[in-house]
Amino acid sequence: MSLEADWFLRANPQITTIEALLPDCNGVMRGKWLPRHKLGKIFDGELKLPKTALSLDIWGRDVEELVFAAGDADGICRPVEGSLLPTPWSPVGQHGQVMLSMFNADGTPYLGDPRHVLKQVIARYQEAGWRPVVAAELEFSLVTWDESVPTHTCPTPASGSPVGGNTYGLDVLNNHAAMMEDLRLACELQDLPFDGVVKESAPSQYEINMQHVDNPVLAAKQIMMMKRLIKGVAAKHGLIASFMAKPFENEAGNGMHVHCSVLDESGMNVFDDGTERGTPLLHNAIAGCLEHMADSVAIFAPSFNGYRRFQPGCHAPTFPSWGYENRTVAVRVPAGSNAARRLEHRVSGADANPYLLFAVLLSAMLDGIEQNLSPGDPIKGDGYSQAEEASLPVYMPDAVRMFRESDFIRNALGPEIQRIFTLTKEQEIDEFRKRITELEYQSFLERL
Repeated sequence: MSLEADWFLRANPQITTIEALLPDCNGVMRGKWLPRHKLGKIFDGELKLPKTALSLDIWGRDVEELVFAAGDADGICRPVEGSLLPTPWSPVGQHGQVMLSMFNADGTPYLGDPRHVLKQVIARYQEAGWRPVVAAELEFSLVTWDESVPTHTCPTPASGSPVGGNTYGLDVLNNHAAMMEDLRLACELQDLPFDGVVKESAPSQYEINMQHVDNPVLAAKQIMMMKRLIKGVAAKHGLIASFMAKPFENEAGNGMHVHCSVLDESGMNVFDDGTERGTPLLHNAIAGCLEHMADSVAIFAPSFNGYRRFQPGCHAPTFPSWGYENRTVAVRVPAGSNAARRLEHRVSGADANPYLLFAVLLSAMLDGIEQNLSPGDPIKGDGYSQAEEASLPVYMPDAVRMFRESDFIRNALGPEIQRIFTLTKEQEIDEFRKRITELEYQSFLERL
């Protein structure tokens, strides 16, 4: 047994079960529950799962083409460093967790695993002597179920539904003070970079801020763990924490904004020129983001529901745009100290897989730098009202088609992840196409 596994079991004698977690392409945790005495076998590389566990659709179904093509071969699952931790929201604190990463039988990384895809992108930055720095703003809705529909948990007037979401309201946070305190303590126990929580614009919508990390692979793992922690703590309090991109009509959806800068070998920010404008490298990176944004939307909005965010007035950009200190554009350059000059990518929904999100974002930035691309003039004023012809795909089939046909995606992420992600999304689209919605019955059943 490894020293890490042995130490963990000695330090946590109350733990009876280990949750072995493998994040799939959708960002959904797959894996197994194992008794504590099996922990050593995980660290010895003896745990196997089918490679297709990474390409299950959102309902957990196999994609038959992928299963039949490779005979549903197993991959070797190895633990991710620093992910072996207690789960304080589990019953009586009896569970621990460890995150896994998939390898081929010969020990090489399986490039259908989003974690390995991101590591390959980071290797390109390392070759240039650079370290990307990322931080995420993670929005979620805190709801309950009421007759098969989500219901707001924020206080409502006696007359019924609230008007507005009480943005930045401290009184709303007080209503969930016990849960928020448990969340903070759980973050301390799991060593997650919790940097505060705020009430967001939609009713029952909140945002967790995460600290900047100069290792995007670590940051992506922390986001996955943070999402799981928030859901687990909320469930312990009888609530549902949902990262669904658009849980309520006519209200802002849940996004995952990403802040990104790049450090050189001396630790200096290559986007900082001592002014608010930023260096040419910053402008190149922004241009790369704009150039490849449409091809990457399937990653930014991986769910059928996610495309309902892309509507006017819903705080989600609908065309590639950028500007200084402007929250109506797709890529924002925030104000602040020159040393912290960075871009903020505002397209992604909270339902995105952070490994793949970081991989396409950083690849686009690097491509813009390598090709010396120009982003054009920054948007001033209301970016939502200045939509250009080069808009983003707002329907999932269009986004998946662009992703499937994109040379940029193939070169940036690799053909394997492009193939399995495309087939998974196409299967989901087919399922939604078969379903008849309540609105269709209301519109057509009696009128036609």
